[in-house]
Amino acid sequence: MSKRLEGLVAFVTGAGRGQGRSHAVRMAQEGADVIAVDVCRNIDGVTYDMADEADLKETARLVEATGQRVVARVADVRNMASLAAAVDEGVGELGRLDIVCANAGINIPSSDGTLSEADWLQVIDVNLTGVWRTTTVSVPHILAGGRGGSIILTSSAAGLRGYANIVHYTAAKHGVNGLVKTLALELGPHRIRVNTLNPTQVDTPMIMNEASYKQFSPEAPNPSRDTFAPVSQSMHVLPVPWVDPVDVSNAAVFLASEESRYITGIALPVDAGVLLK
Repeated sequence: MSKRLEGLVAFVTGAGRGQGRSHAVRMAQEGADVIAVDVCRNIDGVTYDMADEADLKETARLVEATGQRVVARVADVRNMASLAAAVDEGVGELGRLDIVCANAGINIPSSDGTLSEADWLQVIDVNLTGVWRTTTVSVPHILAGGRGGSIILTSSAAGLRGYANIVHYTAAKHGVNGLVKTLALELGPHRIRVNTLNPTQVDTPMIMNEASYKQFSPEAPNPSRDTFAPVSQSMHVLPVPWVDPVDVSNAAVFLASEESRYITGIALPVDAGVLLK
């Protein structure tokens, strides 16, 4: 039986760990070669440690363990030139581009009017403008193939509803959903589909960190994963506190595959029912 993404090439940003690593590995398991990029250093204002070069190398190892090829590069979604160089090198080595997972993102929680202009700009630059840059450097390669393709942008449940204390993140993710609608219209005639993934809390370092625990359980004397879990679960219809990265990756594989060949311009929640509350 052929794999669902056999012979295709996927470009994944934020691939050093978390959802990005999971997307890269799941797509490789389904037969895709992978161009994997990550900034591989901490970003000003972000209070949790971000992926480093060792993390990106581990992602590459995991992809290669599936039998697929990988081109892993350090690149910053805030820098068009570095992104363009990474995808150009990847396509040069792997021969084509079919799938884009614009996954890279950050969060800087704030409350009580403490959000600084610097933090606002940082989150918008990574989570919205960085997604636009990713599509901008990728689309010419997909068009050159003449085979169509699938662009999958990571938004959030926060792209479909409001959340307190993350106004910059919520605004950026709403912007990503708007970006999808326009790109789907522009690229549809070329058989390029564009959709968003809109997950709830995911078990990754962006959520599982002290600042996040304090945001969700401010009354707890020592906020932790354990104090966060019941608060997070109370937001969901399904009795789970969060979803795993692979849950989001499975949805990404679906959107990348021929199974979704006539699906474009949608927001796909992977949200345990958070949007129903």
